[in-house]
Amino acid sequence: MISDKLIKVGMADLNIATNGEVLKTTGLGSCVGLTLYDPRKHIAGMAHVMLPSSSIARENPINLAKYSDTAIPRLIERLLENGASMSALQAKMAGGSQMFTLPGQNDTLRIGPRNVESCLMLLEEYKIPLLAQDTGGNFGRTIEISSDNGILSVRSVQFGTKEL
Repeated sequence: MISDKLIKVGMADLNIATNGEVLKTTGLGSCVGLTLYDPRKHIAGMAHVMLPSSSIARENPINLAKYSDTAIPRLIERLLENGASMSALQAKMAGGSQMFTLPGQNDTLRIGPRNVESCLMLLEEYKIPLLAQDTGGNFGRTIEISSDNGILSVRSVQFGTKEL
């Protein structure tokens, strides 16, 4: 991959890609890498979501990319500002692992599954179809999406690389 075409998306970060650029994020454990793609305009977006709801935010101002309920609307906004069409957007996502299991674990420790559930609810709310997902399990992932074709590459130590 050509380095000037690679855009890294950090934890609790989001960005968009055009003109053949590729978005990449690493370290998806309980975090969810949510991607949106407009196949007509060849514009891709990615959010590295850490937590399901901004209602627990303690920082001021909050990092919009950190929470699914603020990251997804902001990512949509960025895509639309750059020429994407709301009706054309398609979603794919990966991550949301349950990295640690403890006896007597309560719902607050189910961060991965809650991140997935929150993203799915928001996609439904925005009427964006989810074309593919690689979520759950107990392992980390690295993902890349190309603005050329919207293919999401998911890489893990346990299962190698697959394309969605």
